[in-house]
Amino acid sequence: MARPETDRQFTMTEKTLIKNISIVNEGQITVADLFIENGLIHSIGQLIDHKNVKIVDGTGKYLFPGIIDGQVHFREPGLTHKGDLYTESKAAIAGGVTSFIDMPNTLPNVLTIDILNEKYQIASKKSLANFGFLLGVNGDNLDEIIKLETSKLLGVSDDGLYFTKKGNLLADNPETMEKLFANCKSIIAIHSEKEQIVEENENIYREKYGENVPIEFHPIIRSEKACYEATKRAIDIANKLKARLHILHLTTEAETHLFRNDIPLKEKM
Repeated sequence: MARPETDRQFTMTEKTLIKNISIVNEGQITVADLFIENGLIHSIGQLIDHKNVKIVDGTGKYLFPGIIDGQVHFREPGLTHKGDLYTESKAAIAGGVTSFIDMPNTLPNVLTIDILNEKYQIASKKSLANFGFLLGVNGDNLDEIIKLETSKLLGVSDDGLYFTKKGNLLADNPETMEKLFANCKSIIAIHSEKEQIVEENENIYREKYGENVPIEFHPIIRSEKACYEATKRAIDIANKLKARLHILHLTTEAETHLFRNDIPLKEKM
């Protein structure tokens, strides 16, 4: 991920020493001092008070690593009346999110390298947090995507793009998935639902309620079966072709049992 230009208004004091803070990291909690200089962690340990520094008493408080949000929709370019890379990253760091990965369903959709580069350029000037962007993939640009040096991409995704055109959902197109998974070396992040099941469920409730289907039927229409079957098929194809698959916003408990939990984290690349 790229590091944004420093926004002086939101960085910590030039030199700050946090005393006796409970540092949560790598499965452990350690009480120590933490020294910050020029907006970066300089040292951690039992530190002697430095001169000309701001002292913060961390007794009884906890310090966590910055959170990485792997799926955001920051709406720039094209939808900045909802939010942009400055306002949304400002909200992110206020909540402890120091890095984010933005989805491709802005306007225009991020379906080309030129548009992807434009987003990186905008973020380098406006974002207050570390950032990364996924390149959008659908049935229309698939052939162009697999011609790229995909190993240099952060990842590709169909997330949000299924709203723009029916049939853009990768999980509902096994032939498209096979072609992409066989030729893409980056992470492939997908929205995993089986559209046919969702539509069949939706038709049942539209016949009963018309266009005003009560909201409580939403999880029944977008059912566990629709998610599970799509995720299982995607995982099967990914395993067969050794693709780097990521399932976005995993929806059901049943899907979690499709994943292995016996692989060391450092090997999940």
